[in-house]
Amino acid sequence: MAVLSEKEIKDKLKDLDGWELKGNEIYKIYKHKTFKDAIAFVNTVSDLAEEANHHPDFLIQYNKVTLTLSTHSQGGVTDNDINLAKKIDKAK
Repeated sequence: MAVLSEKEIKDKLKDLDGWELKGNEIYKIYKHKTFKDAIAFVNTVSDLAEEANHHPDFLIQYNKVTLTLSTHSQGGVTDNDINLAKKIDKAK
């Protein structure tokens, strides 16, 4: 899978609410009411990631979860990252 250009990434991010490009990754911060809600969200995302065989980086800060996506084997953002971001947003 090919790494997307910065323009391609920005065009695709227009269809995704809250996702941003930083370096060679995309990320989004999700805020939840409680810590338990944040962990439940992480578990949901974990299931989606396993199904896709594509795994985000998680940063959990009490009720806030930051997800970062990049195709490490390709050294940047690919359609795998965009597709998983879409699935995560639908599951939210």
